[in-house]
Amino acid sequence: MIVEGGCHCGAVRYRIEGEPMTHALCHCTDCRRHAGAPMVSWAMFPENAVRTIKGALKVYASSEHGRRHFCANCGTSLFYANSQALPGIIDVQSSTFDDPDVLPAQAHIQVAERIGWMATAHGLPEFERFPTGP
Repeated sequence: MIVEGGCHCGAVRYRIEGEPMTHALCHCTDCRRHAGAPMVSWAMFPENAVRTIKGALKVYASSEHGRRHFCANCGTSLFYANSQALPGIIDVQSSTFDDPDVLPAQAHIQVAERIGWMATAHGLPEFERFPTGP
């Protein structure tokens, strides 16, 4: 599999050449707070399958061993690594793929920390675009 992606402003681009180990939707508090979103999608790859092809990443130590890599210009979160818990592995935030549909999610993880209303969010009304009117 070959996948490319990047940050919101285009300053950072990456390329993945290899097969994903898994793809999960994470509901942990750490991911939610870092992304400012109710969950974050992560595709796990061997570290050597992922390389930055444009720009430079800023690295934030989000925990003792956790490292979050993001664009210093626009703030888009791109990668997560933890050399102790996941040696040789890097998580890529799959919503930053050029084609996010290329790899469907396989599981929800860390649901013990899921926001309560996320368990039934799929039942909310849907609108193709921003709704208008009352």
